[in-house]
Parts: sequence; structure tokens; C-alpha cells
Amino acid sequence: MLLPKNQPQCASAKVGPSFELEGTHSTMSYNHLYPFDAMEEEEDFFDEMDENSHADGGVADDDALDEYEMLTKVTDTSAAQARKGKDIQGIQWDRLNISRDSYRVTRLEQYKNYENIPASGDAVNEDCKGSVKGGKYYDFFYNTRMVKPTILHFQLRNLVWATSKHDVYLISNYSVMHWSSLSGNLSEILNFAGHVAPSEKHAGSLLEGFSQTQISTLAVKDNFLVAGGFQGELTCKFLDKKGVSFCTRVTHDDNAITNAIDIYDSSSGATHFVASNNDCGVREYDVESFQLLNHTQFPWAVNHTSISPDRKLMIVVGDHLDGLLVDHHNGKTVSSLVGHRDYSFASAWHPDGRVFATGNQDKTCRVWDVRNLSSPVAVLVGNLGATRSIRFSADGQFMVVAEPADFVHVYSTKADYSERQEIDFFGEISGVTLSPDDECMYIGIWDRTYASLLQYNRRHSYTHLDSYF
Repeated sequence: MLLPKNQPQCASAKVGPSFELEGTHSTMSYNHLYPFDAMEEEEDFFDEMDENSHADGGVADDDALDEYEMLTKVTDTSAAQARKGKDIQGIQWDRLNISRDSYRVTRLEQYKNYENIPASGDAVNEDCKGSVKGGKYYDFFYNTRMVKPTILHFQLRNLVWATSKHDVYLISNYSVMHWSSLSGNLSEILNFAGHVAPSEKHAGSLLEGFSQTQISTLAVKDNFLVAGGFQGELTCKFLDKKGVSFCTRVTHDDNAITNAIDIYDSSSGATHFVASNNDCGVREYDVESFQLLNHTQFPWAVNHTSISPDRKLMIVVGDHLDGLLVDHHNGKTVSSLVGHRDYSFASAWHPDGRVFATGNQDKTCRVWDVRNLSSPVAVLVGNLGATRSIRFSADGQFMVVAEPADFVHVYSTKADYSERQEIDFFGEISGVTLSPDDECMYIGIWDRTYASLLQYNRRHSYTHLDSYF
């Protein structure tokens, strides 16, 4: 997978050229630099493998087509089927001229991690805390082929959210979709391909709304949803109400992409959300009135922010080697977070409010303690690429770390991150989410052939039956 040699060192690296999304009839065009050749090559990896699997030169065209259809006729996979040997993604390895293990080795050798700072991931091993693979905290439960997550931006992977162990919201092409694992029903919540406008009047809301919004990021909590766009759009919807409540464009800056959204309950109990944008701004909104409460500017594009459980501190990471720990109330920097070697795109707080983590393109997730920020508690390295998203379980026992593709790691916080479960599959990761009760973990996989939603259930001593209850 080849990448441009001269990577841009600024926020404009976050957008890309034209491509046609699966299942749509329109071509989206982006006007900034971005190595989409990398993503195109990644999404084609199984197509190439399928072609090679029957390239013996002696098969008739019709027979070859039938063989290809058989190879790509993937179905849902249940836990019972997986125990009997079926691949969790439905990949028919026995019909391919390469084994799964061999392809994994090839994939690890050939995958090229995207870096804004050249060779940032080459020297991380000297800092890393070793972790023992083999923990078993979540069991595979189901792979749903009906759900087809998609990604519009290769660096932004917070596109899957669970509001209960049965309710999942995700981006699929132009739409926000809802998947019920209980009923097996997939429904559309919002479609951004056409015109979206608010049905309520609030100060600062764009009553004319938006047309053909390109969704870059998503956040859903309880019954509230916020979708961010490539041109600084924010669209807010209550899931228990019809229509859209609020639309705004946070800035008209040319580089206005909304990189991340964090929804949280304020110290007063009111629901707020924070939007992180490429124009270097972090903006906080009140959900009841949709009024802008705070707007803080930083020296570089902000890729992700997380508010601490006590609402006093905020992690700010972006297009800079160092992250920042900021006073949430006045925006002043409390401390710099020094150690990463590239730009960061993920952050999360442990529920105890003392420990937090940052994820970087140098392939590491670094765990910090606010009581001593001189060095991280742990430096955890990925297998093939950047840490694109991080989630702590609500009970604080686990930290879930997603790479850009193929691997999700579940670390035991009780074991000081020295033990982990490695979840191994093939495909780009659109997002990873834990249900609020920690009982379910969902992973969105984007691939032209094998797109799906993986469900893992929390392992308990009594969960010997496959049941939704």
C-alpha cells in the first residue's frame, strides 16, 4: 500500500479526492490533500485475494464467475457456528489458495500505517509496556452482514455508538442507521443525501439546514445524537422526537471539518456536548437551548477532546506531538502530555477521573495519571497502525483500543494493562463501542465485500448459553 512521500504537516491532510460510495448514486468530491489511494487499496484487499484464489488460467469465464460468487457469498455468523469452525466474518478460507494465518502474516508485513511525522512508529517499542495476549473478557456472539458501516475519513473512526446492549447507531453511506440486535431490524434515522433542516427554532440555528452533508464524525448518548460534517456542520437530533432539533455551521473556515464530538452530563446535570474542529477550535454547547457556552482556540487543529468525569479537566489532542490537559472551565493549560511522536486522534477517561489515555499515529496508546504527568503509566503499541479510538468500560475494568484495521485490543486495567484480549479480523474499523452496562461490544467493519457489524458479549461464569437476555 503506497502513500505519498510528502505528507502534509497541517490539518489539511484530513480530506481527500473523489470517490463513489457503495450504495449511492453520487460522487463525493473533496478539495484537500489526503492519501485515499491507501484506503482504496485496503478496501480492495479481499477482492484481490478472491481473484488470485482461482487464477489458474484453465477455468471457463462462467465457472470463474460462479466460483467468485461462491467465495463472496458471505452470510451472518453466530457464536454456535463459530464454535463449529465457521469464520466469524464468513470468509471461506478453505476455498482460497491461502490460509488465514498466512494471509495475516502478509497483511502485517504489507499494511502501511499512515504517519504525519515520517517513521514515527519505528522507535516506539523501546517505550512500550509489554502485555500478555490471551485474556478472555468478551466472547464472540454474532456478525451481522445486514449492517454495512462506512467511513468517509480515514483518520476519523468514531462512527459506531451503542446506547444499550441492543441498540447501535452508525454511519452507512449518507445515513445514520439504527440496528437492533434484539429484533434484527435495521432502520434509517437520518439521511444526509438530500436536505436536512431543523424543525425547531433556536437562536443560532440554520433554519435552511444543509444539503448533501458529508458526515465526518458521530456521537450518540442516551436519546441524543450529534453528527459532524466536513464543512463544520453540526446536526442535533433527539431520538425520541421526529425531525432535527438544531443545525449550525461552527465556522466558515476553509478547513472546518468536525473531527470529534463528546456528549456528557455537566456538573449541574444538564446535557452538554463539545465539538473539536480543524479550525483549531473547541466549542461547548448546551443541549436544552443549543447555545454556545464556550469557544476555546488552540495553536493547532484539534482532533479529539474528552471531558473528565468530575467535569473539571479536558484532554485536548490534535495535530501536534504533545497533548494538553486543560482546565475545562477557563480553557487554560494545566499540563502538556509529552511522549507521543506523531499526531493524536483519540482520548478517553477512566471513570475514576484520575487515569486517562491518548491514542496516536505512532501506533501507541499512552495511559496517564493526573497525579504524575511526567511520564505515562503505560505505553501500549498496536500491531499494524494508529490508535484511532479508545473506550473505557463503565466499571473501569477494561480499556478498549481500536487500530485503523484488523485489531481491537481489550486491556485489563486491574492487571495494570499487562494483560489483554486481542480481537482479530480483516477490514477497516469504522468504530468500536461498549454498551452503557458493558455487556456488549460492537465493532463496525468497512469492506467492499465483508462489511458487517461484529458483536461480542461480556464473559460471565454463567454465560454458557447463546441468548440475548
